[in-house]
Amino acid sequence: MNIGDFARETGLTPKALRLYDDLGLLPPAEVDAHSGYRRYSPDQVGLARLVATLRLVGMPLARIREVLDMPATAAAAEIERYWRQVEADTATRRTMVSILVHAMRNEAPPMTTTTERLHAELGVSHEQGGRATQQDALLVTPELIAVADGFGDRDDLAGAVLTAYAAGGLTAAIHEVFGEVPKSGTTLTAVDLHGSTARITHIGDARVYLVRDGDVRQVTHDHTVVAAMVEAGQLTLEEARSHEHRALLNRALVPGVVADEITLDLLSGDRLVLSTDGVHSYVDDLAALITAEAGPQEVADAVAAAVVAAGEPDNHTIVVADLA
Repeated sequence: MNIGDFARETGLTPKALRLYDDLGLLPPAEVDAHSGYRRYSPDQVGLARLVATLRLVGMPLARIREVLDMPATAAAAEIERYWRQVEADTATRRTMVSILVHAMRNEAPPMTTTTERLHAELGVSHEQGGRATQQDALLVTPELIAVADGFGDRDDLAGAVLTAYAAGGLTAAIHEVFGEVPKSGTTLTAVDLHGSTARITHIGDARVYLVRDGDVRQVTHDHTVVAAMVEAGQLTLEEARSHEHRALLNRALVPGVVADEITLDLLSGDRLVLSTDGVHSYVDDLAALITAEAGPQEVADAVAAAVVAAGEPDNHTIVVADLA
């Protein structure tokens, strides 16, 4: 099988297969000496899927190589041993984090308030892209900017969640999804503006960026399995970009979810940018676009055009807010 056929059969991308070859995890059955073309055997399909899954759960490369050399029963036992250790390590780290957070909160200085009030000039793009339905939603008011990315059978869920959040906060938003069938859900990323302070509530893989003095900072963290692996140094960025499960969420809006709550002190001249994953997953030069010295609507339109140029396979939403 050539690399394209093998990629389709395994659900991986040719880029991921080349990477696994370079890492010594999944060499092709043969390589043409003249063209360099890789060819794979149908017998390697299961192996390819196993490598991808083990990388996704964070198993180190050396240990994956050991697993691949084992008979199936021994490999299963080795994977179980690895995961028991992961759970034990996680429990230990949880205790350490609890102690650290408690100590830091006791040392935190009292919060100060400011009477300065910033106003936002907004630019918005909200497109269906290559999806059969529009499941992204956005809500923009003078004091609230929010986006949500729904999935599953209920196309209006993201919009209903944003309406509920605006009326009653996170508790109301969670109540809106309570009772939904397991295959339906949504992310939620909201920025509440109070004077010169932004209070961010974040669940999922939409993003908030802060642009200040030409520099871009991603304020939120993606709640995806792959992003967690990259942050832990267990997946490379190249693996993450090409992984078949790169959009697999490990946090969405469900009863009992704990949102990331972030407070930002804003300055006149700052720019806030909110995007759903249909934007930042496909635009490589996003930082250059959102730092452009142009009005917020012009910036939003330029980003949308870049998504279209990249094939716009997903719903895509971006909100640009210039503060003054």
